[in-house]
Amino acid sequence: MEIIPGLPDEIGRECLIRIPFDQFSTVSSVSRSWKQEIQSKEFHHQRKINGFDQSLLALIQSDPITISSIKPPKTLITPAHRLSLYEPGKNEWHKLPPIPGYEDGLPLFCKCTGVGRNLVVVGGWDTKTYRVLNSVFIYDLVTCTWRRGADVPGGERSFFACASDFDRMVYIAGGHDAGKNALRSALAYDVVDNTWISLPDMAKQRDECKGLFHGGKFHVISGYQTDMQGKFDKSSESFDVDTWKWDQVEEGKLEAEMCPRTYVFDYEGKMYNCVSSFLTRLDGSTWQRLTELPDDVRAETFVAMWRKKMLVIGSSIQSGPQSCYALEFGKCGKKSMWTKLEMPKEFTGFVQSGCNLEL
Repeated sequence: MEIIPGLPDEIGRECLIRIPFDQFSTVSSVSRSWKQEIQSKEFHHQRKINGFDQSLLALIQSDPITISSIKPPKTLITPAHRLSLYEPGKNEWHKLPPIPGYEDGLPLFCKCTGVGRNLVVVGGWDTKTYRVLNSVFIYDLVTCTWRRGADVPGGERSFFACASDFDRMVYIAGGHDAGKNALRSALAYDVVDNTWISLPDMAKQRDECKGLFHGGKFHVISGYQTDMQGKFDKSSESFDVDTWKWDQVEEGKLEAEMCPRTYVFDYEGKMYNCVSSFLTRLDGSTWQRLTELPDDVRAETFVAMWRKKMLVIGSSIQSGPQSCYALEFGKCGKKSMWTKLEMPKEFTGFVQSGCNLEL
């Protein structure tokens, strides 16, 4: 069956690859051939090589806090967390449907990462009982449907590092168990086969560590050991996917003994971090101040790369409304420039975490 009747299939594909991602589900319902085409790996490959792929950020955001002008609330209410999709190139925001059974919000402290056309949500705490969950939920951005993945094996695990290779594998490491003991263990989840694989242990226990993936390696940043509760380590270690081994620990690599929330790699593999009111970059073995952060993103700061720009979302005060800026890096001695991006009010809640997606 022709993709578009009366046209060669290569012309039909040229038309379909130009469709924006938020129309995939609608277009897939037109015909069986269109559905097969849009769900194929070749379709997404053609979108990418022809420059029609869309670079997105998936964000775990709390509902914006509304302050009553009549009387203060009697009890502190934890805002529900939702999944948002943000496309900086068009400055467009989208809300994703809730996970079935979690209409009141995502599990607290869950992790999310992008794998191909899927968004994978791992673990977290039940919002009512605070029970640690080992659940895996997968949202398909082509079919706009949720499905359940295989549970995380090995008992309770909270505050672990999580990242993906953007193709089919999700990696997690560290965190702590039910007894608040920091962990060295690590796992990989194959989204296609729906199976978990044990990895070799890390050299160090790492609770509240951060996961990043770059250059064929799963990087586990900072964290702390059981007997060092809350005192973050300045080291990191990386799992090489090709050799299936952890590289030697990089001692003293990080800038400060602080939560690793704002560490990020750019597309060239350079590492950045936000410390106090500055964005810093690791040049060789030395951290250099690159530029000052805008005043209204210096609290609760979240950092992500978008193509060759950096996005910073944060607030001027704790629990305040969020603002968003894009940083264009200066070239040939020119100064780096911040541009403020408009955020609709319903998307100004605190950003707990986020990940990149290419569709």
